[in-house]
Amino acid sequence: MSKEKKSFFQVMGSYPKSFWVASIMELFERWAWYGLFAVLALYLTGSTDEGALGFTHTEKGQIMGFVTAILYLLPLFTGVVADKIGYKLSLIIAYVMLITGYYFMGEVTSFSTVFLVFLYVAVGAAIFKPVASAIITKSTDESNSTLGFGIFYMMVNIGGFIGPAFSSTLRTQYGWKIVFIQAAIVIFINLLIVIFFFKEPDRVKNEESLGEALSSSLKNILEALKDSKLTVLLVIMVGFWTMFNQLFYTLPTFIEDWIDTAALHDSIASVSPWLASFMSGGGTSVNPEMLINIDAGSIVLLQLLVSYYVLKMRHVSAMITGFIIAAIGIGITFYTGNGLYTILGIVIFAIGEMMTNPTFSSFIALISPKGKEALYMGTYFVPIFVGNFFTTFISGNLYQAWSDKLSLLQGEMSKRTIDMPEISKEFTKNDYFALASEKLNMTQNEMTQFIWDTYQPNKIWWVIVGIGVVTILALYIYDNVVIKPKEKQELSS
Repeated sequence: MSKEKKSFFQVMGSYPKSFWVASIMELFERWAWYGLFAVLALYLTGSTDEGALGFTHTEKGQIMGFVTAILYLLPLFTGVVADKIGYKLSLIIAYVMLITGYYFMGEVTSFSTVFLVFLYVAVGAAIFKPVASAIITKSTDESNSTLGFGIFYMMVNIGGFIGPAFSSTLRTQYGWKIVFIQAAIVIFINLLIVIFFFKEPDRVKNEESLGEALSSSLKNILEALKDSKLTVLLVIMVGFWTMFNQLFYTLPTFIEDWIDTAALHDSIASVSPWLASFMSGGGTSVNPEMLINIDAGSIVLLQLLVSYYVLKMRHVSAMITGFIIAAIGIGITFYTGNGLYTILGIVIFAIGEMMTNPTFSSFIALISPKGKEALYMGTYFVPIFVGNFFTTFISGNLYQAWSDKLSLLQGEMSKRTIDMPEISKEFTKNDYFALASEKLNMTQNEMTQFIWDTYQPNKIWWVIVGIGVVTILALYIYDNVVIKPKEKQELSS
C-alpha cells in the first residue's frame, strides 16, 4: 500500500520546533562566519593605515589555510563529544567561544596572536557544525528529509550572503573593527535562541566513555578509508575543494590588487545607481567581498532550478559537468583584469558549485555498502580538510611569488635601482604605492597596468584551472573504471 503523498504545505508543517530553531541558528552562524571570512584575506593583507594588518600573502595563507583545515577535521570528533555532553551544552560552549573569539580577533594584531585567536574561533565553529546537522537529521524523517535538508542548505547560503553584504557596508563606513563586533553580536543572538528556545532532543545513551567514543570514531573513519573506491573518490575531491577555496582565499586579494573596481562601480551605476551603491558599501568602488558574494546570491536564486536539472543526470555525470563549469568560471575570474568578466566568472563558477557540492554527498552514499552509509558519510569532511591544507600554499606562497602587486612592484623598483623605504607602521603599503607611482612618473592605474603587462600576475590561473582539469580527468577515469562497471553489474543481477 503506497504512502499518501503530502502537499508542500503539509510537509512544511510537519517539521518540529527544533528543526526551525536549528535552521535559524545555522543562518546566524553562517552570517557571522562568512561576514568575517569573506573579508578576512583583505583584512590580513590590507594596508595598516586603513586599519588592516599588512601581513604577507604567505602569512595570510597560513592563517586561513591551516586553521580552516583544522576546523573541517575537528567535526569528526566534536560530534562525538556533543553526543556525550548534550546538544544544548555543546551549543552554549560553541557560542561562548565564538562570541569571545570573534571579538578578540579584532583586537589582536601580531601573526601569532591572530593565528591563535582564529584557531580558537575555528574550534567553536567545529563544535557547532555537527550539532546543527544532527538536529536537522533528528527533526526529519523519510517523508520530509529531502526538503528539510534543502531548507537547511538554503539557510546556509542566505546567511552566507547576508554576512558579507553587511560587512562590506560596515567596514566601508565604520572601519574594520565593526566587522568583528558584528560577528560577535550575531552569535550572541544565537546564544539567546539556544538558551530560551532550544529543547534538548532525545539522544541514545551510550555507555562508552568519552575516550572510548573518540577512539571508536577514529576507527570508523579508518575502516571506511580501507575501501579503495571511497579513498580514491576522496582524493579526487581534494582537487575540487582546493579549486573552490580560491574563491575566498585568493580571489578577494586578486580583485583588490588588479581589478579597477572604481570603473566597475561606474559601469554598474550607469544601469542601476542603487546596485552600485549597495556593492560599494556606499563608497565609490565595488568592494571585493561583494563580488565574491555573487556566488552565494546565485546559489540562493538558482539552487532549486539547478538541483531539478541535476535530478535527470547520473551522479557522476553531474559532478563532472559541474567540475567543468566551475573550472571555466574560476579561470575567467583570474584571467582578465576586467570586473565585468569577474562577475561573469563567479556566476558560472556558482552554477558548477551547485551541480557538484550537493551531489557529492549523494555520490558517497551511492558507493557505500548497504548498512555502512553513515560510516562512509563520516568521511565527507576529509577532502575539505586536505583541500584547505593545499590551499595554504596556492593562496599564500604561490600568490606571493606570482601575483602579489606589492611584491612585483618591489621587484621592479629594485631592478631599476630606485631606492624605496621598507614597509612599516610609519610607511604603509598604500604609502609605498603612492611613492612608487610618483617615482615611476605614472598614475596608480598606469602603474598597475604596467606591472600587469610586465609580470602577468594572472598566470596563477594556469595552476588553479590545472587542478580542476586534473580533477575532471581523474573523475572521468574513476567513473569508467569503478562506477560504470558497478552499475552494469547491478543491472544484470
